[in-house]
Amino acid sequence: MPPTLPQDTNHALLRLENVDKTFQMGEVAVRALRDVSLRVYQGELLVMVGPSGSGKSTILNIVGGLDTVTAGRVWYRDREMTRFSSAELTRYRRDTVGFVFQFYNLVPNLSARENVMVSTELSDHPMDVVEALRLVGLEERVDHFPSQLSGGEQQRVAIARALAKNPDLLLCDEPTGALDFSTGKRVLRMLVDLKQRLGKTILLITHNSAIAPIADRVVRLRSGQVVEVHANPEPVPPEEITW
Repeated sequence: MPPTLPQDTNHALLRLENVDKTFQMGEVAVRALRDVSLRVYQGELLVMVGPSGSGKSTILNIVGGLDTVTAGRVWYRDREMTRFSSAELTRYRRDTVGFVFQFYNLVPNLSARENVMVSTELSDHPMDVVEALRLVGLEERVDHFPSQLSGGEQQRVAIARALAKNPDLLLCDEPTGALDFSTGKRVLRMLVDLKQRLGKTILLITHNSAIAPIADRVVRLRSGQVVEVHANPEPVPPEEITW
């Protein structure tokens, strides 16, 4: 049985109610999500943990406006996303969501500054590009190209690119998956700092349960279902986690 969800929805940035998602693979129907209900609250760092195939990425794609539900309903604030037109979903992705992926997807022949500018050109209320890079500790590297940056620095450029849109919501898909242990912890420290300094809402998915203690709340998934939701009364600083 899914865990009991908080009843106070006043500060819920996102709400999923009884969401199902089925993918049709030829003649085979694959049910990726099963009756998922979930809240994501304004200003929290929510970590979703589960093995491959548990439904984490499917949820991220749905709340990011990249995919739609088969059944159930999804709200962003007081607007029902499941009723959005294609144009409304495009505006939602452009104006509301910043994406950070496991692989940085930087344009190799653009500098750090220019890679971040790509996203600001899509936003109606962007941050200053150099300020976004300063927030991730790269103000001295703004004119460096991806080949001149370490993996951790490239991931920080990718986070600055997402942040520069000035989104309500940062969606992070295995952001430390391609990084070594110490670099991964530095990236997590930076995400926690951004949440605390700017009040950003961050939804981070990972298969690595060692990351869970840094979260305000943790959602565990298995076989397309939410099996546990719990709060961390005192989140652990990223530099203290081990994996």
